[in-house]
Amino acid sequence: GSTAERICNFNRHYAEHSGYWKKTSFLEEETPTDNTSAEEITFYDSNSGKPLFIAPRGRSFEAFVKESSAHGWPSFRDDEVVWDNVRVLSDGETVSVDGTHLGHNLPDKNNRYCINLVCVAGRPMDESGNIKSDL
Repeated sequence: GSTAERICNFNRHYAEHSGYWKKTSFLEEETPTDNTSAEEITFYDSNSGKPLFIAPRGRSFEAFVKESSAHGWPSFRDDEVVWDNVRVLSDGETVSVDGTHLGHNLPDKNNRYCINLVCVAGRPMDESGNIKSDL
């Protein structure tokens, strides 16, 4: 199976390799080109297409990337979580309401959700409830 299938489905413990997200096209696609602060990016469940995280919120894109780089995975804060679609289990595992394994809450002074990019690299749903094939 694909990396996303191995990590996001039927998994409670495994994750992308630390730094994997930086080897994808994410930074190339999302980094602002004119040195202004980036607009918010919505991260969608790879299985259901539901929005899970919206970032950066309350910080710059640069701060989001810096923190994510320091921890090895895209790192989200409470204000960036779409709580209607995300749950944090008692052991810190973070999952979508549809059961997709997303990552873990690894708090420092506050909650910090270290999330596998492949699990939040989905496409949104269209008006009919089908996952869009392209944006």
